Amino acid sequence: MPQPDLNDIAAFLAVARQRSFTRAAAQLGVSQSALSQTIRGFETRLGVRLLTRTTRSVAPTEAGERLLQAAGPRLDEINAELSALGSLRDKPSGTIRITADDHAVQAVLQPVLRKLLPEYPEIKLEVMIDYGLTDIVAERYDAGIRVGEIVAKDMIAIPIGPEMRSIVVGAPGYFAARRAPETPQALTGHNCINLRLPTHGGLYAWEFERGGQALRVRVDGQLVFNAMPPMVEAALAGLGLAYVPADGVREHILAGRLIQVLDDWCPPYAGYHLYYPSRRQPTAAFGLLVAALRHGGVPRAPHPTG
Repeated sequence: MPQPDLNDIAAFLAVARQRSFTRAAAQLGVSQSALSQTIRGFETRLGVRLLTRTTRSVAPTEAGERLLQAAGPRLDEINAELSALGSLRDKPSGTIRITADDHAVQAVLQPVLRKLLPEYPEIKLEVMIDYGLTDIVAERYDAGIRVGEIVAKDMIAIPIGPEMRSIVVGAPGYFAARRAPETPQALTGHNCINLRLPTHGGLYAWEFERGGQALRVRVDGQLVFNAMPPMVEAALAGLGLAYVPADGVREHILAGRLIQVLDDWCPPYAGYHLYYPSRRQPTAAFGLLVAALRHGGVPRAPHPTG
């Protein structure tokens, strides 16, 4: 079988993701008839139907869905890397707007910025703290940082951090008068510190899993915050139990200021990803930031000399 052209795969991915030849053709900058011809030729060479077409819709076949899941993320990574490399030809400058929660800023963004910004003084970053899954296109952000499990599937998502764990902690003084919970269900009898999510205005349900059994527990308590740092401070003060990222309270646990409970119900999950629209044309500054976040260092961008 002849080797497929990357352009054929890119054309297929555009149609499969957009569920429309018209929208995919506009995205790729080609005519609808030319795109349709490309897809037919691709299917003929593969000897398998990739798309089911009706007068009203387009959807991947079983084979098409398999190709979409396998090739889509890989081609996105290749395009992101090529964009990042190409951007290094130009002098990185300008403002980058990013949305992230405060833990992501502290854990993955600030360590890179401490290295990146002194090297490139003409790059500026505007970082908005937000726990909701912000529509970065509508809000005119360049990118967002969220855990991989909640990134929208129509975005390019690049892993920029290790796996994470969220754990339940409380101060020794809190447990002095209370028995530590042995199951997630027992949390309903405890004073828990809640996190309010701005997207829907609701309280975050604490998530647990053990032996394939997943639970979401709606806890109650006297305190509700919309950010992690005051939750940790409240837990340290003995005002309740908090459900927070493990790396943010590790030093407090080692020092004995906090006690971890329900450890076997708190497995790791996908870490932080940088996400942005696939249609985005990255600037030199944005490409540099993507490369720095992905590899944890600051790549050199040659400045034009003539």
